[in-house]
Amino acid sequence: MPRLRLLCLLIATALWLPACGRKDAEAPAQPDAGQAGASASAAAPRPALTVATVQPQRRAVAERLSANGSIAAWQEASVGAEANGLRLTEVRVNVGDRVRAGQVLATFASETLQAEVAQARASLAEARAAAADAQANAARAQTLIQSGALSQQQIQQYATGAQTAQARVEAAQALLNAQQLRLKYTQVLAPDAGVISARSATVGAVVGAGTELFRLVRRGRLEWRAEVGAADLPRLRPGMRADVTAASGAQVEGTVRMLAPTVDPATRNALVYVDLPQHPDIRAGMYAQGDFVLGERQGLTLPQSAIVVRDGFSHVFEVLEGTRVAMRRVRTGARTDGQVEILDGLAPTAQVVRTGGAFLNDGDVVRVAAESESNPSPAQAKQAPAATN
Repeated sequence: MPRLRLLCLLIATALWLPACGRKDAEAPAQPDAGQAGASASAAAPRPALTVATVQPQRRAVAERLSANGSIAAWQEASVGAEANGLRLTEVRVNVGDRVRAGQVLATFASETLQAEVAQARASLAEARAAAADAQANAARAQTLIQSGALSQQQIQQYATGAQTAQARVEAAQALLNAQQLRLKYTQVLAPDAGVISARSATVGAVVGAGTELFRLVRRGRLEWRAEVGAADLPRLRPGMRADVTAASGAQVEGTVRMLAPTVDPATRNALVYVDLPQHPDIRAGMYAQGDFVLGERQGLTLPQSAIVVRDGFSHVFEVLEGTRVAMRRVRTGARTDGQVEILDGLAPTAQVVRTGGAFLNDGDVVRVAAESESNPSPAQAKQAPAATN
């Protein structure tokens, strides 16, 4: 009987131990609190960037009309030779020189003309002497009318001779004036103040009358001849401001002087003439682009740094709840003083990534910097950048 009880106890123990092992294996392990926190941290997404945000601001935006065109001289003067067949002895100016009105630009040999002037002066003196003698004879003949010593025909001949002699004096005087004028033309004078833009005069050359020697930009004035579509012409008026940027990078502020009265039938564009101030880096013949300032309007603006260009379109990154960003495609307008006008695609209350958008993608998680971080002091800015990867 004791042996039977012992056998039953052994069998029950053998059946109970495997069942306990299966329960222990099926029971899940219960981690402690530290392990749970570490797992949650590992599962949370890591911020791609620390960013500062900005909200669109409504401000006055300049309304502009863009155009392209060339820079040309306001007026050009052609300075030519007025004396014929003379030799150039001196050229006093070169291309780029500034001259004043009446300044001597070049001189011709004057020896031949000086001799001709002297000859004409002598001819004038001879004609005056002959005229004085003829006048005296005519006066004496008039005193003899009552005496009958001379016939009426002879008296008339003396009077005609006096008139003929006086005509010869006037002809000699005119010849002298012509020779003196030719002598004056041996000096080529500037017709107006300005800048020499071209020179073809060469010392020693014998040129004919009318040959161009110099070309002068009158008063040094330049103008921008902008090409504007016919539909935009009614928006422009003389006196409007235009911001012009030349190919050299020089930027000046011009004033609309006049609008062309005709439109090119081939391009349907018209020229708008804009007076430009003098600038050392702006020259005639340069290509330039500019904007006509038409007025101001109210619009939403963002800093230039908030705009990201991808695939040829402008985008911004809006920070949503949970610090996740969404890429928004926007339509931009005028750009002034580092601000870009947003015409469409963004709500006025949106929070937008100010800088660093080029490193983000749609759906990334970011860390929004506090106000002190987004506007660090100069000492903090030297120690660490505002945005880090």
